[in-house]
Amino acid sequence: MSRHFLSYSPEQPHLLPAAPQDWMPPDHLAYLVRDLVSELDLWPIYRRYKGSRGAPAFDPKMMVGILLYAWANDIYSSRRIAELCQGDLGGRFLAAGYRPDFRTISTFRLEHGEALSGLFAQSVKLCEGAGMVSLGHVSLDGSKLAANASKHRAMSYGRMVEAEERLTREIAEYQKRCREADAGEDSLFGKESSGWGLPEELKRRETRLARIREAKAALEAQAKAAAEARQKERDDRPHDRPSGGRKVEDPDQVKPKDRAQRNFTDPESRIMKSGTGEWIQGYNGQAAVDRDHQVIVACDLTDQAADAPHFQPMLAQVTENTEGTPTQVSADAGYFSEANIASQLGTPTQPLIPPDRMKHSEAGPRIELLTGDDPMSLADWMRLILSTEEGVIGYAWRKKTVEPVFGQIKGCPGSPGFRQFLRRGLVKARQEWRFACAAHNFKKYLRHKFAFATAC
Repeated sequence: MSRHFLSYSPEQPHLLPAAPQDWMPPDHLAYLVRDLVSELDLWPIYRRYKGSRGAPAFDPKMMVGILLYAWANDIYSSRRIAELCQGDLGGRFLAAGYRPDFRTISTFRLEHGEALSGLFAQSVKLCEGAGMVSLGHVSLDGSKLAANASKHRAMSYGRMVEAEERLTREIAEYQKRCREADAGEDSLFGKESSGWGLPEELKRRETRLARIREAKAALEAQAKAAAEARQKERDDRPHDRPSGGRKVEDPDQVKPKDRAQRNFTDPESRIMKSGTGEWIQGYNGQAAVDRDHQVIVACDLTDQAADAPHFQPMLAQVTENTEGTPTQVSADAGYFSEANIASQLGTPTQPLIPPDRMKHSEAGPRIELLTGDDPMSLADWMRLILSTEEGVIGYAWRKKTVEPVFGQIKGCPGSPGFRQFLRRGLVKARQEWRFACAAHNFKKYLRHKFAFATAC
């Protein structure tokens, strides 16, 4: 039986330079990212380059394109992004044959972190211009993301006090033994001869004591600042109100609670309870998502575990980013407070925030109409709104709007996704979160744009 095959010589050099376009399909993501970058305003990055001394830098369009392409493929490590520029067709196409190493990519991300996070506002504008944002219904939610720090590197204030006392005693004991040993050696060898240095064990204890004292002072400063804020709030109240409540505290005498914790690796991160019930060292990522195409119209990152304080700032950011007002906004029970509900009274936005925890399967009437002359509380009014057909349908949009977005960004456990920050500190972590949300919006925009072009 005869066999006839095409010639196969992978080592055969090309007679002409190979073009990546010959190997990639027309709908490859790299083409879409290239077109997208040409629509972005990168002047905040360009203006940081001054003078012409030294070797020429990589074009920011190339660097931003590589980053967006990598994040769209759930790749966040600088080393893995550098590998894309060598072993991935799309990465090689966007890098135009250059091979930036991981240090260059990491430095670019660090130096232009604020400008890269500013791409989020541009992503909202692009999606809005493409008709992907209607503000008919916006849903808010928060998700806990792990910091670049272990929760086992945190210590409570109570343990800090105990550890400080214990380490102080141990160091004093070691110093006493050192003095006794030095005195004995001086008498034996003379004062001018060299003696043995400070023990390594003592060095470690002194280093740990210094870090504990630094963290302890930071917790005390936070407690003092909180007490001063409470004192100012009391001073600003009208004097005709009856005085009552807890005893006035002196900010200089306030001490942190024994359970107050501080992490040595990332002091700005906090111990938080995730949605799975697990306690993590991390931050609280906030997102407001439009119903139509799951576009994130506002995002923020905070070190506060509670969601309620973020409701009004997030709605204000929605208005700032879109220059519009949502018709309906939904959020889970963690966002409920009378102040949040009252802030939307008399506005075009209808809030749907249950005072009580609700399951996704719950529907139908929750309370009966109140009768009598007693005024209805904001909590009861919210329960009444959510018991109507319109309220049930509106609140049901939350599980189909914002919750899938967090799933798309974070991915499933064990799969690629943005589940932990690479950088430390609230400012840098917030820049990462905003860029992750921008990458999510850009992916939605590119899919919508390509689908529209295909349909035409």
